[in-house]
Amino acid sequence: MTDALSPPGAPFPGALAPEDFETLDDILDDLRSREEETPQWEFCEGFMAALACTRREIPSEEFMAVLLDFEGAEDLAAARQLFASEEQRAQFMDLWTRRYQDICRALDEDVKSLQDERAFYPQVGDMRGMLAQLPEEERKDIDMASVPSFAQVWALGFMYAVESWPDEWALSRQEAKDKQAVDALDTALGAIIELTEDDPGPMEMPMLGEDAAPSASETRLEQFGEALWAVYDLRGFWRSFGAKVATVHKEAAPGRNDLCPCGSGKKYKKCHGAG
Repeated sequence: MTDALSPPGAPFPGALAPEDFETLDDILDDLRSREEETPQWEFCEGFMAALACTRREIPSEEFMAVLLDFEGAEDLAAARQLFASEEQRAQFMDLWTRRYQDICRALDEDVKSLQDERAFYPQVGDMRGMLAQLPEEERKDIDMASVPSFAQVWALGFMYAVESWPDEWALSRQEAKDKQAVDALDTALGAIIELTEDDPGPMEMPMLGEDAAPSASETRLEQFGEALWAVYDLRGFWRSFGAKVATVHKEAAPGRNDLCPCGSGKKYKKCHGAG
């Protein structure tokens, strides 16, 4: 049973305030007026959580081009130009960096419960709950099944980052010989993948307050709690392995009676192999 039923406080200096998240939403709305595929902040939150776990630290220019769906050197510049001004971009990146640091600090805390005020808790929305509060006349034509489930967009953002840097999320051939490590990685990612699926129901839990309409199942909350612990596990997992070691391919040494590869025309044993 999960204990992730409500977000903890924001104890860290520099942690974003509600108005900071509103600013981020406003900037993304503005970007979306020029590029309709610009993601929601909840998607960004999941993407950012994955970056906090990724084996290699991904530079901002690299991950912003991926997040805003640009690729290649020319499109890096296009990603920057998507912002209305350099000031807007700088403001977005400042808030992004502060939130990223906040997430990393939370994930590095030794917490035993997700109710601990120091625990990691992503900014996730409850679109189904918000729509359920509309007058019946306004929501009668809305297909609620097509509306994302609680935390589903966050999980999709996380897995988008994983899939964008597959080499950083794959064990080397040598590391993959450790069955325990393989199982641990599969289990942690599996918990997040499960959250990318629709809420299995029934709707039992009012996520917007006790007086709100039920908008998530108890199973969904359990999945959410497992996914949060999985993020802790993934950050610790890759840090326990350290940076990926590049494979060095050594050319086979020539035989003593082979021609020396230096091009002298002499046998290797009488040239560079004479020592």
